[in-house]
Amino acid sequence: MTAPLSSRLLAEALGSAMLFAAVIGSGIMAEKLAGGNVAVALLGNTMATAAMLLVLITMLGPISGAHFNPAVSLVMAVRRELGWRDVLPYVLVQIGFGILGAWATHVMFDLPVLQTSMKARTGIGQWTGEAIATFGLILTIIGTARHRPQWTPASVALYIAAAYWFTSSTSFANPAITIARSMTNSFSGIAPADAPMFIVSQLLGALLAASIGGQLFAQPVSEPSPQSPGN
Repeated sequence: MTAPLSSRLLAEALGSAMLFAAVIGSGIMAEKLAGGNVAVALLGNTMATAAMLLVLITMLGPISGAHFNPAVSLVMAVRRELGWRDVLPYVLVQIGFGILGAWATHVMFDLPVLQTSMKARTGIGQWTGEAIATFGLILTIIGTARHRPQWTPASVALYIAAAYWFTSSTSFANPAITIARSMTNSFSGIAPADAPMFIVSQLLGALLAASIGGQLFAQPVSEPSPQSPGN
């Protein structure tokens, strides 16, 4: 990334606000339209989130890396793809502007701006789901960026779409959005008391993926040797 820090932070701020608004807003809309069918509501939430991820990573990735996620920024610093001095500014704008995105969503749907979620999400199953969701997300980013960088936006979007359904936690996989979702008493919310263990699980999953990804994708894939006509 060669853009100045100010441009990168602006990209992270806008991307986080738009992504978090998409996650929370589509949850509110889906719950309103699904008529009590939670599966249909989750499907709508999934499609909107994946679509927004694809757009934002394609658009903003060349500027800031399109992290929108403190776990991703931390891993990129561990991998020396982001300077350590840039981690804190990245995380602060991800959290701060992500919360603004959540509040903007409340305004759009004529809801109280300041809310606290009442939705319990706790237990070993949910924590394991978050660790696995974040592990898979980070591994997807590292592996795709290593061998098929042009596919990174689609790979991340498709992974999150899948993880919404195969993980018990519906794949928050992002400490910043976990904080923002604790501030909305809607379909996508999480009780503030349950957020810290989600964040711990996410960070553990991310660091494990960084370790394994560093080994798995450290070397280029060798091409098979061409066979001679006599073989």
